[in-house]
Amino acid sequence: MNLIDNLRQIVGSAHVLTEGDLSAWEMDWRKRVQGKALAVVRPRSTTEVAAIVKACAGTGASIVAQGGNTGLVVGSTPDASGQQVVLSLQRMNAIRGLDAANLTVTVEAGCILQTCQDAARDAGFLFPLSLAAEGSCTIGGNLATNAGGTQVVRYGNARDLCLGLEVVTAQGEIWDGLSGLRKDNTGYDLRDLFVGSEGTLGIITAATMKLYPAPAARLTAWAAVPSMAQAVKLLGLAHRHLGAGLTGFEVMGQFALSLAAKHFSQLRVPLYTETPYCVLLENSDHESENHAREQFERLLEVAFEDGCVTDAVVAENLSQASQLWHVRESIPLAQAEEGPNIKHDVSIAVSRIPEFVAATEALLEQAVPGVRIVNFGHLGDGNLHFNVQAPEGGDAKAFLGQQEASVNTIVYDSVHRFGGSISAEHGVGSLKVDKLEQHKSPVALGLMRAVKRALDPDNVMNPGRVVRI
Repeated sequence: MNLIDNLRQIVGSAHVLTEGDLSAWEMDWRKRVQGKALAVVRPRSTTEVAAIVKACAGTGASIVAQGGNTGLVVGSTPDASGQQVVLSLQRMNAIRGLDAANLTVTVEAGCILQTCQDAARDAGFLFPLSLAAEGSCTIGGNLATNAGGTQVVRYGNARDLCLGLEVVTAQGEIWDGLSGLRKDNTGYDLRDLFVGSEGTLGIITAATMKLYPAPAARLTAWAAVPSMAQAVKLLGLAHRHLGAGLTGFEVMGQFALSLAAKHFSQLRVPLYTETPYCVLLENSDHESENHAREQFERLLEVAFEDGCVTDAVVAENLSQASQLWHVRESIPLAQAEEGPNIKHDVSIAVSRIPEFVAATEALLEQAVPGVRIVNFGHLGDGNLHFNVQAPEGGDAKAFLGQQEASVNTIVYDSVHRFGGSISAEHGVGSLKVDKLEQHKSPVALGLMRAVKRALDPDNVMNPGRVVRI
């Protein structure tokens, strides 16, 4: 029996796709890379996933696991060989259970992030992972890439929210680690091997995630700041005055906001024309809205006195807060409307970000006069989306083709000099494999390859991603 017939026996003919328009699975989210799959297979259970892996292993076919296909580093797109099986987990989307006393929810890998958020809210809890793609990205993909988002400053990355996993290994075995324990000191932390591994070590099929009590109040403010250094100063004041209540701290450069205003004229973008940067802050309080507002007012009063805020708007209700967050989340879409661009997802120690931004912008301007920097991101945890757009009036596609390699070198070399990381939350995928080999220490790369060889000796799990062996 050939592999395709075997796969059809496992999941049913309707869920093994080999013909027609498969671009939803074969093209990456940014539409930069079009692959060709041997088949797209859509299992409904963990046992079916295990059987698929065993069937592929028997023929040597490699497997590309895929969730919502919203990644930005071409980590879940098949190559052009036509020999890789795309294993789509979208049908495995159940919420298996919510344990109120343990403050956990167990979900399958294909569960949409927003579905998980809604289930938690309906039960009176908060699931704090929040991304622009939350309406289509999946929990399995979030964990495979160790996604971050807008509330990392308080709750951490996807890794920090995960208490346990269910994983199908490269040999087709099922590891059930869904205990939901907060303390389990019995050897190596297998969970952390698979979180952030981008499907190169095994396939995450389910996860037990942390929940939190729903806050009594969530307030949002939008502040104009005169420089990146003053934005960092404001962050320090926010930590001091809001404490654990500080759940979001986003920075947005003037040009980034101008793109949102230009391409989405229905948006009301506050204050951006008068200031180099704006900051979006969120304060979650477990006492009352009055207490949260008092904290915010005191913070802004001190910030005005110190000169790190020149103007500010505090949302009066949830609708206004949602509008402010919508502006922030519209920046990537506005940038795409402006034309192809060179994306960077970097992290730098917060204290060094002002110096990094100034130095790197100067280097880019020297190399490409008139280049435009779309600088925005999660300043609260040191993660910037330091993107580069063609000069005004230039050919965006030509700029991407001609300048991407040199611009990446400038940015990543600068990140390295400042002790940062070339991937904060997007992952490595295939786009950054070569850069990782240049900027990761030989010892670290050796350890990573040793783990890959130990868990996937035949290199069938998403080969060519993260590390090459």
